[in-house]
Amino acid sequence: MFNLIKSIKKRDPAANNYLEIILLYPGLHAVCLHRIAHLFWIIKLNFIAKIIAYISRILTGIEIHPAAKIGKNLFIDHGLGVVIGETSIIGNNVLIYHGVTLGGTSLKKGKRHPTINDDVIIGAGAKILGPITIGKQSRVGANAVVTRNVESFTTVMGIPAKVIKKNDKKNNKNFTPYGTPVDLDFNN
Repeated sequence: MFNLIKSIKKRDPAANNYLEIILLYPGLHAVCLHRIAHLFWIIKLNFIAKIIAYISRILTGIEIHPAAKIGKNLFIDHGLGVVIGETSIIGNNVLIYHGVTLGGTSLKKGKRHPTINDDVIIGAGAKILGPITIGKQSRVGANAVVTRNVESFTTVMGIPAKVIKKNDKKNNKNFTPYGTPVDLDFNN
């Protein structure tokens, strides 16, 4: 858990110290409670898992289904209104902003929710819907609606989401707030 706290400190310029993160970051609380709920889900104590997830949602405003699979160092920044569906899979070092939905598009059993690969940034209000894959180190801009696969090292924005930039694989670890490339010219 300390690695998660360190990764939050590194990725959030507003984080003043570790104690502040531990006490005041609902994204951290939601991920910690999810880990507990997920353990109960794995051992087939689904009702207890759902109770923990429900309490987490009340406390944090972040809804994560206990069956969702989450990698290391997920940072949910601000957090309010984030929904992560049952069959979602999230890789390592993913950054999700407030209002993001990883939702399903079917009522059928089986894989219905997105797979988010490592080092992805998802901007505020983005909706990623269906059993699609977001490639590693991709960026999803704020309020984008994504219903198709996104290749690795790609930035998508808009409704429906469209590729606006292929990222340089070597330099793509740079932080881009809200999934929006810092070098876009919005005045054109």
